[in-house]
Amino acid sequence: MRLGVIGDDFTGSTDIAGFLVANGLRTVQLNGVPDDSLQVDADAVVISLKTRSCPPQQAIDESLAALRWLQARGCPQFFFKYCSTFDSTPKGNIGPVTDALLDALGEDFTVICPVLPVNGRTIYNGYLFVNGVPLHESGMRHHPVTPMTDSNIMRVMEAQSRGKAGNVPSTVMDQGARAVRDALAALKASGVRYAVLDALNDAHLVTMGEAVADMRLVTGGSGLADGMARAWTELRGDAAQAAEGGKPVKGRAVVLSGSCSQMTNAQVAAYREAAPSLAIDVARCLEDDGYAAELAAWVEAQPRDGLAPLVFATMLPEKLKEVQQRFGAAESSEAVERIFGALAKRLEAAGFEQFIVAGGETSGIVTQSLGIKGFAIGPQIAPGVPWVRAVGKNLSLALKSGNFGQERFFFDAQSAAA
Repeated sequence: MRLGVIGDDFTGSTDIAGFLVANGLRTVQLNGVPDDSLQVDADAVVISLKTRSCPPQQAIDESLAALRWLQARGCPQFFFKYCSTFDSTPKGNIGPVTDALLDALGEDFTVICPVLPVNGRTIYNGYLFVNGVPLHESGMRHHPVTPMTDSNIMRVMEAQSRGKAGNVPSTVMDQGARAVRDALAALKASGVRYAVLDALNDAHLVTMGEAVADMRLVTGGSGLADGMARAWTELRGDAAQAAEGGKPVKGRAVVLSGSCSQMTNAQVAAYREAAPSLAIDVARCLEDDGYAAELAAWVEAQPRDGLAPLVFATMLPEKLKEVQQRFGAAESSEAVERIFGALAKRLEAAGFEQFIVAGGETSGIVTQSLGIKGFAIGPQIAPGVPWVRAVGKNLSLALKSGNFGQERFFFDAQSAAA
């Protein structure tokens, strides 16, 4: 094992695993910390947790348990994976988990790098941008759980951690890996604990990947992992062969969308024009014990040929605000998640074998409800979104972070599985 990844949600973990496989690394994704009896033969192991928005101590405890499991198997380097839009308020978990991992490893310095240029996530002078727009002006300002109101990653990191943050600017990235290593050493010597790495393009990913090759703990988005994997030329194999174990099974498909991101709204709107679709009623999620059965019956009644039916809780910011004011943000979100989980279990029992899921929280509850312990990572549908095949079950899933993919993602996922 060359790399152990601790991911703070399911889709983010699948995202990074997909990039590792695309670079030819044999990669296994595990849902939660497995027991000690599990044997894994892979270049990289990704342990996906559900710690992005849970209480901080729970996030710390689960992350340290994942670290111990990886350490017990001789893993030499660790990657704490979070979203490329950071998704963490001043009271968030990225800082506390990073501090706990550093302490457990006896380290006092790491990098912070939530970037993925291919999907428009870049950092300039420590400020995070989404498709050229400052994070706090993007659709992430409306996130129902972690609204992002500050684009300065150094400020956000310092607000939720116990150390000082600094920046390695893009002008240093342009000078190559040695210059970046020198800049990191200078920041560490000055008392900085977290170095926020600028990245504007693909070349910067390769540079930073080389620069952190010997760092015991790194943290960031999948772009940094992509750069690291490309630097490990001795490990890289054939990407198609690495993805073979995760090729999607043939079977009946359903699309479940819980994300309210801008891109998922566009994807749902495009798909509804061509496929059978049904919007979830939040009030019934809270009040009606038989609602999941009703939704499952509707899905099963749709034609078997043609496009997969869509069940969605995706809505525009104005509608989302109205729902949250009426039912409460946490209460409505948790009720919708429960319905998606119950619906997925019923559809599995009815013979559905492909689940295309939009949203990190929704993906987490679906995989947990289906009792999936781990995945083999397959071919990418879009950057950061591969098909995955469940270990021990004849199920395939496409787990999409809210803003990933293009407008025809739901169509593309089914084409890739044909």
